[in-house]
Amino acid sequence: MIKEDIRKALQNANLSGALTRFSEAYAVSRAKAYEGLNFEEIREKIASAKAFVAEHLEEVVQTFIKSAQANGAKVFYTKNPDEVKKYILDLARKNNVKSIVKSKSMATEEIHLNKYLKEQGIEVNETDLGEWIIQLAGQRPSHMVLPAIHLTRYDVSDVFTKKVEPIEPDIARMVKFARKHLRRKFLAADMGITGANMAIAETGTLVLFTNEGNARLTMTLPKIHVAVVGVEKLVAKFEDIFPIIKALPRSATAQLITSYISFVTKPYTHIDGSQKEFHIVLLDNKRSEAAKDPVFKQSLQCIRCASCLNVCPVFRLIGGHVFGKIYTGGIGTILTAWTEGLKASKDIQGLCIQCGNCVKVCPGKINIPELIVEIRKRLAKQEGLSFTTRAIYSVVNNRKLFHSILRTASKLQKPFERSGFIRHLPFFLSDLTQERSLPAIAETPFRDRFRKIIQPSSGKKVIFFAGCLIDFAYPEIGEALIKLLNSAGIEVLFPEEQTCCGAPARYSGVMDVAANNSRQNLEALLSVEADFIISACPTCTVALKQQFIKDLKEQNYTQEIITKAEKISKKVKDASEFINTLIKENKIKFDRSQELTVTYHDPCHLIRSLNIYKEPRESLTISGMKLIEMFESDTCCGMGGSYSLKFPEISGTILRRKLENIKKTGVDMVCTDCPGCVMQIRGGIDKEGLPIKVKHSLEVLAERLKEV
Repeated sequence: MIKEDIRKALQNANLSGALTRFSEAYAVSRAKAYEGLNFEEIREKIASAKAFVAEHLEEVVQTFIKSAQANGAKVFYTKNPDEVKKYILDLARKNNVKSIVKSKSMATEEIHLNKYLKEQGIEVNETDLGEWIIQLAGQRPSHMVLPAIHLTRYDVSDVFTKKVEPIEPDIARMVKFARKHLRRKFLAADMGITGANMAIAETGTLVLFTNEGNARLTMTLPKIHVAVVGVEKLVAKFEDIFPIIKALPRSATAQLITSYISFVTKPYTHIDGSQKEFHIVLLDNKRSEAAKDPVFKQSLQCIRCASCLNVCPVFRLIGGHVFGKIYTGGIGTILTAWTEGLKASKDIQGLCIQCGNCVKVCPGKINIPELIVEIRKRLAKQEGLSFTTRAIYSVVNNRKLFHSILRTASKLQKPFERSGFIRHLPFFLSDLTQERSLPAIAETPFRDRFRKIIQPSSGKKVIFFAGCLIDFAYPEIGEALIKLLNSAGIEVLFPEEQTCCGAPARYSGVMDVAANNSRQNLEALLSVEADFIISACPTCTVALKQQFIKDLKEQNYTQEIITKAEKISKKVKDASEFINTLIKENKIKFDRSQELTVTYHDPCHLIRSLNIYKEPRESLTISGMKLIEMFESDTCCGMGGSYSLKFPEISGTILRRKLENIKKTGVDMVCTDCPGCVMQIRGGIDKEGLPIKVKHSLEVLAERLKEV
């Protein structure tokens, strides 16, 4: 089912066009909006304030209830979403409510309130322009902040014409048209329902951000105001709102401030002089369970800005109707797993490519990719693995068998291999070579070549952790690294017992295999003594520095083994950073007689997990290369490890955009520091027949070494 949804979304040019244009404009506008502000400081304050609420949720809830009731509000707190609907229905019937106006509220979307009230014979009208359009179209929001972003003005004109009255597709006229029709709804409504962006426990105050003023009309014109608020919107103190006020508009829509910020503490007085009824419904719906979860309590730091959606390379291709349920994108996947149950997130969790782009922009400091991996772990544990998945990982779990199969495959690939590429595969495998050529498995893997390399013996030694791709597909990258290190007087050691870093298993949630890979590698790496452990694959570097410790702890390995992992992690360096240091120490020298022009692609794990991006550029420049930056150099190439095998259509579409950005630079070479990115981009270049070389930066640097 999801494959068909993906196919339809990718064929929808209006969808990808609208989302891509917004994403591009958003990146520029957001950067400008945050100029002069310390984003890291702001989001540290937000994360701290929200984490406090998660740790003391029941206490903060009770404080808010007490404060709000003292202000004259009637507060109803429940963990059951059905009780929310019943409370509002009973209130409506008691007051003979026939018509309701609503401002934008994701909490009411979550519990399907509109549908429920309509079934009970009550008219409900959304008043946020985007939500009204979606309601008329009979759709659900595709974005948490911009619900109708997937529709063009022609689509909107068509919806208005069919559901209300004819209107031409002129934006200014359609806005006036909507205002005219919605004003009637406001004036006729018996009840107004809103959400809230924040709820301050200390004062019992609700804070609402809007751009259209519809929330104020919803709160003030009808005689009854009901606010439905998820408990994750709570902050403990009034001062906690200020960093959120700074971050929310800038992160959501790249505005400095929204048109309206409303503070609601006491019931309004109605225009006829009577006092309005003011009801606050606090909705839990498993949020308190998430708050008690040591991993997922982090999700309550979300301020619903949707910046994670705005920078997601997958979301901007397929939109929220595919990538999400009520809540969309990566954070939506996490919220779905909690509000609707783990199984509800089964299909959509796989859509996250783990590029980490969302992590750097999240004002709540939520590590969305990490939480999605946790969903995968729990799904694997809850539902088990398919026969195919079990078979694949049983092979990866056995180093000797795994390596034997790769060696055998290098011989069996001959009928399909041409000039180092596999350009076509038969039958059900054909999708894998639709958008890119695949690398042929090396006839002689790196581990065999290493034995024949004669190195100078020196006092300083490093261990090289190759990873699967360098070992069996791109051994020349490993040879380039050795050449560079040897030129600096460093001897390279290669423990042959090393195996897969565990990333394929880890990112699929198969943690017993990932932990076993970690244990095997620890034994191999500790079998020899060296000053550093060097990896030329950022994914492997992250595994060695961070993931091995986590994997082993989660799988309850002994403290002795975990201590070994901690010892290893302190020695690990990514090759791009290590070589850059040697270059700046003048231990590696280059022949700069021939200047070449290149562009650079930032691998996701390198720039975001390791915060390395200046170093490889510096190294290339010092070696005599002229660097021309490409547009979105730090945007994912679509590889994502096994993602490109699971979702080749998404991976391929992301790749095509990357190739277009490369071509626009006019260079004849692109460099990167990840063998996975080399595989993806080089495969795409070959498939299109472009005269552009794709190389790991180490290869380029090694080629430019000065002969001594």
